[in-house]
Amino acid sequence: MKNLVKKALFVGMFIPTVMINAQTKVIAHRGYWDTPNNAQNSIQSLEMSNKIKVYGTEFDVSITKDGVLVVNHDADIQGVDIESNTFDKIKKLKIKNGEILPTAEHYLIAGKKHPNLKMIYEIKPHKTKENEDRAVLASIELVKKLGMENQVEYISFSKNICEQLKLHNPKSHVSYLKGDLTPQEVKDLNFDGIDYHFSLFEKNPTWVKDAQKLGLIVNSWTVNTKSDMQALLDKKVDYITTDKPEDLQKLITK
Repeated sequence: MKNLVKKALFVGMFIPTVMINAQTKVIAHRGYWDTPNNAQNSIQSLEMSNKIKVYGTEFDVSITKDGVLVVNHDADIQGVDIESNTFDKIKKLKIKNGEILPTAEHYLIAGKKHPNLKMIYEIKPHKTKENEDRAVLASIELVKKLGMENQVEYISFSKNICEQLKLHNPKSHVSYLKGDLTPQEVKDLNFDGIDYHFSLFEKNPTWVKDAQKLGLIVNSWTVNTKSDMQALLDKKVDYITTDKPEDLQKLITK
């Protein structure tokens, strides 16, 4: 009888752990910004992501002319091009919720306070390969300096950026965003995952399983309707990136 009890306890403890690990993970797109008086890529959106306990918070990074990494989705802020200007030109500019434009260092330091929150670090395509390479090296150096290698996962639409990340830091977690490569092509480049718009998985219905069989992580963006969320949950993708993280969490746990 004691052995049966021990076996039952073991099974009871073990099965839920497996099920939790198998669940699709939620990533807040540009942070959880769709809340009152908030803004995309803001420190506030990062804090809200942590508050609702998502797996990760995604944010966008570009490098200035003088080598400062800043967090902003667009190539410009208030009409000032980031890549071709020095940090002095933009450092006092504010985003929509009134926060000063955050540097990547400022953003990562805020994220480091929440070690269970993955920082999904998107390096934006730049106008030149030279600037992309600068952004990669500066990002790797910054993440290493802050001791956040295990908390940061990189993504990019630029194949060159993904290649440079793996070249200079082979252990980094890198997923490709553009969607123009098959899972096998991504695997051949030694990237860690595909992170594609959900429409591509509709057009290529075998890609989720194909990628997972190759050991790739599968993410999909930007998934904001419950029907699209459910379709991807049914496909058992690994991550879903969304502007509506609480809606997705409710679907996962229902």
